[in-house]
Amino acid sequence: MKHIGFGRGKRPEGGSSTRLILLIAALSACVSAPEQPPAQARDNGAVQPKTATFPIRTVANPPRPYQDIDQREAPSPALVSVVRNLGQSFNGHVGIAVKRVGSDWTVAYNGNQLFPQQSVSKLWVSMAFLDAVDRGKIRLSDSATITRADLTLFHQPTAALVGSTGWTTTYADLMRRAMTQSDNTANDTLLRAVGGPDAVRAFLARRMIRDIRFGPGERLLQATTAGLEWRQDYAIGRNFYAARNRVPMAARQRALDNYLASPPDGAAPASIVQALAKLKQNDMLSSSSSSLLMSIMEEAKTGPQRIKGGVPHDWRYMHKTGTGQELGGRSTGFNDVGIMTAPDGTSYAVAVMIGSTTVPIPTRWALMQAVAQAVAANHEKR
Repeated sequence: MKHIGFGRGKRPEGGSSTRLILLIAALSACVSAPEQPPAQARDNGAVQPKTATFPIRTVANPPRPYQDIDQREAPSPALVSVVRNLGQSFNGHVGIAVKRVGSDWTVAYNGNQLFPQQSVSKLWVSMAFLDAVDRGKIRLSDSATITRADLTLFHQPTAALVGSTGWTTTYADLMRRAMTQSDNTANDTLLRAVGGPDAVRAFLARRMIRDIRFGPGERLLQATTAGLEWRQDYAIGRNFYAARNRVPMAARQRALDNYLASPPDGAAPASIVQALAKLKQNDMLSSSSSSLLMSIMEEAKTGPQRIKGGVPHDWRYMHKTGTGQELGGRSTGFNDVGIMTAPDGTSYAVAVMIGSTTVPIPTRWALMQAVAQAVAANHEKR
């Protein structure tokens, strides 16, 4: 697989136009020069062609001329340049990756570094759940009852539906709520049903997806990031916010720094686009489960001004966003990952992950939209 990646303070990981030219020259040097016309021999004053004494075979796989290389084999140099420049000019820690589905290349900036996923990780929960459906372990039509003991924190619209006796719905409904509204309680219910974090990690390992960590679940992840130990009463009202505000600022800073240094939910942008490309090609799930998940992702209500804001109106976009905690003007885990599909059916897996930054939200939107615009502008461009 070609991986054209860049990182701040590092040499390019490969793929500049100069290096591509040197590669083509090296390939040409490995091919014998064309045979010259046979030497002439004289016989009784007449010129006779010299007969070859060995079998002449056609080259099995002759190298294709440079001008025949298209984006199925190599990205547009302009796209490589734009991704690099966007990453280098952004004021914050950012990772960007673009992969054309069905190709063998990925363009990335900080593509192999681990970035906090936050709610992007809901994507792996839904995939693991649908994999269990494919294997006959569970059904989407099965029901689950959520009680107050199951509530989480932050964004959980389902909490309003949970009364004293709980609230019952199907796993299909919970998946749609988790993926389109980023409902934390709906997602954690799916996670418990599929077997917990270990089941998600095992699914990713079976699909040979590396460098995607899966954390301990929403409650423990967010409490630890804030310097707290989880208590279930934090799930009620604004109790978590009040408890977090009582943590000394130095302790909160230390906890957040520890989280960012080695996020338990960290993922490499290059690995995420690999998994998204495999989803599009039905290599993560069955065809029916892949189609269902991607149709739900296309209905996502979150992040309309992130990558989606830069996708041309005649393209399609299906995605999952993530947003982490903020402290002292520093925002963390501001993400969008998804699949852009051109009118001709060509798809690109895209990930933009902002690990930490102090720039305002519109500036973050502008970066994400610029990546989408670069993908569209360089589609089929040589």
